[in-house]
Amino acid sequence: MSKWTDKLLKAPSDNVVIQLFRYGFVGGVAFLVDYGAMVLLTEWFGLNYLLSATISFILGLTTNYILSVSWVFDKRKVSNRWAEFLIFAFIGIIGLGLNSLFMYLCTDKWGIHYMLSKVIATVIVFFWNFFVRRFTLFRHDNCTNP
Repeated sequence: MSKWTDKLLKAPSDNVVIQLFRYGFVGGVAFLVDYGAMVLLTEWFGLNYLLSATISFILGLTTNYILSVSWVFDKRKVSNRWAEFLIFAFIGIIGLGLNSLFMYLCTDKWGIHYMLSKVIATVIVFFWNFFVRRFTLFRHDNCTNP
């Protein structure tokens, strides 16, 4: 692996660009869990899309937390892991509210299919979650150097 690839994928980093890249990858994995569960619960189990989206969001949140603390953010502000998870989850709950709001607006008010609404909502909530979690839970000593 090149030195650049090692910095991007392996080495601990406070660089916001590297963290955003990693968080994007983590968010992609969490999104697949979230989206897959939502479609499964809605299409196969017949749940209302908003209920399915809520359940699937929680599954995605848990996936995101585990991957974020193990790969994206290596310096923590909160030493107690349970407290950290609760704060992480609280930020995610606000994200869930935003997710549901944007899904509702897109689907019920603007007539966009719920699957596309989920994509739109996810993009918006992605940036909310990253920046609020980064500045609330995780230390960042140097935001510009790789």
